[in-house]
Amino acid sequence: MTIKKISQMNKSRGHGKSRRLHNNRKAAAEGMNVMREENFNKLIPPQAKAQMLSVLSFMENLGDELESSFELFAASPNLRITMHLIRGHLEGRLTTMTSLIGASRAPYATANRRIKDMQKVGLIDQRPRTTTGKSFSLHPSDQLLEQWTQLTGRVHRLASSEFGGATTEEAADYYFGGSYLNANSIPSMKVLAEPLKLAGGLRVLVHGDPTFMVMENLKRQFEQTIGTQIHQRAFSIDRLREETLRNASRKSSSYDIIAVDLPWVGAFAEQKVLMPLDEIMDIARIDPSDFHTAGWQAAHWGGRAYGIPAQTTPELLFYRKDLFAQAGLKPTTTTQELLNAAKVLHDPQRGRHGIAWNAARGTALGHTVLMTLADFGQPILDLTPNAGGFETQHLANRDYRFTIDTPAGLQAAEFLKELLNYSPPDILSMSWYERIRPYAEGRIAMAYGYTLLAPYFELDDASPAKDQTGYLPHPAGPNGASIAPVGGYILGIPANLPKERVAAAVEALLVFTSPAAQKLYVQNGSRTNPRYSVGSDPDVRRLSPIFEAVDGMSWRDELQFWPRPPIPEINEIIQICGEEFHDMLRGIISPETALRRAQERADATLLPPT
Repeated sequence: MTIKKISQMNKSRGHGKSRRLHNNRKAAAEGMNVMREENFNKLIPPQAKAQMLSVLSFMENLGDELESSFELFAASPNLRITMHLIRGHLEGRLTTMTSLIGASRAPYATANRRIKDMQKVGLIDQRPRTTTGKSFSLHPSDQLLEQWTQLTGRVHRLASSEFGGATTEEAADYYFGGSYLNANSIPSMKVLAEPLKLAGGLRVLVHGDPTFMVMENLKRQFEQTIGTQIHQRAFSIDRLREETLRNASRKSSSYDIIAVDLPWVGAFAEQKVLMPLDEIMDIARIDPSDFHTAGWQAAHWGGRAYGIPAQTTPELLFYRKDLFAQAGLKPTTTTQELLNAAKVLHDPQRGRHGIAWNAARGTALGHTVLMTLADFGQPILDLTPNAGGFETQHLANRDYRFTIDTPAGLQAAEFLKELLNYSPPDILSMSWYERIRPYAEGRIAMAYGYTLLAPYFELDDASPAKDQTGYLPHPAGPNGASIAPVGGYILGIPANLPKERVAAAVEALLVFTSPAAQKLYVQNGSRTNPRYSVGSDPDVRRLSPIFEAVDGMSWRDELQFWPRPPIPEINEIIQICGEEFHDMLRGIISPETALRRAQERADATLLPPT
């Protein structure tokens, strides 16, 4: 049955062409596999489909080998079901209940139950093949497709990293972590075929950090590329949020593009501050597979992307490799090892302290609290654990509760109190840049810091930390894992932007976030990057080890955004934690009291208004 006939069937049932165009993924017809394949192919680059099929074959063959090599070994029916669904989808083949049960290699009743369970949790879609609905086909849901795409990338990157070997040009493609040795250099930006037509020029609102300042310094080059003037305003993080919300209240936006801190995405989506990307552009144009998974996921709310990653800047542990070597210390992997290293390297008499971190009251310390909770295996919300950390797919359902006053929370609080012993005396007033400046000056042995702050020492020839800094994910507490909490910004389009400016704003957005632009930022001083292609570029790798380090963390699933989930309440929660824990660190209240107060105040944010 052709797609044209499907359309005619829909019209005859009173649904009309508009419904098919609005939601073609729910069309009820036998040929839906073809339509679904076309939609999916728009979301990934063409070469990625071949890689997905290649990895799928590898996993199928590996399962066969394991089953034939070991007695009593059997692959998971759920995995077999998933692989059969994915292959059918990629190859455009019809999948029925009968074929799926057969592919599971499980008894009929067991397979049927597993399929029903996967349908209940939203992993399998069922669509009627006839007008009666008695005959139906089965399809991987958008959620399952997204999860499988991410798994494919991880499997291929891990295999390439562990086993290496000769690779073809296609196999070395950066989308799946191909060999750095075969990476290609990204060409320079090209001038747009047609200059953007924007009355008064392009208006951009950003955060005043080193990366966006690089954009400002390159303004003339970008103006030549897009064919119009650029007017950029930069604010501190708190003022940026205030101005963004103020702008959203205006009848017409004063900005064409705005930078949004990742934790704000949920609130801004709910408040309709931003336009969903799928309403204004073909998302395939940005090449989602090229972005670090955590950074791309953090741009979403309710399954929709609201901006394009401009910076993926995880918070890492910066440490002085030379000082560690002199003291006979190894890179730290646990919180206890970090405390031991901080103690050894803490020498106030010689003007050197063990560690610096975000500890100023309010927003700064609040971010630290959420990330430290994560280090001890405790998300700020009651999230469901999964293989990569914690489930965040359903945050938009708003059925979560805060988890602060917990045993892990107490461990995190006591850890922060212990850090005070090896920190500078003014640590409780240190925030974003204040914690890095003394590290760059050689007065701090270790510092928690975002990668965007690395230019302070990497580009300073007088800094003792230049060429002597190692980059690590957060050391883990007893019940945690080493992760690198993802921060950074997306660039989005304001929801109240006049319609006549939207198309041009989208084109500018694509230019600013392109691989060529990201490479240019790096070459001019930025140390953040959201794309695999840029991190693997030979010209970029020569500038700093930070890019290969971060890419490696992404391949190992250490980059995570769940420590600061983008829920609407997150800004208030950060402020609450930053106040209560600051009182604790000053000795005004006990850790137990700080946890209880923070929990009570956080719970109150979820109460319906009276």
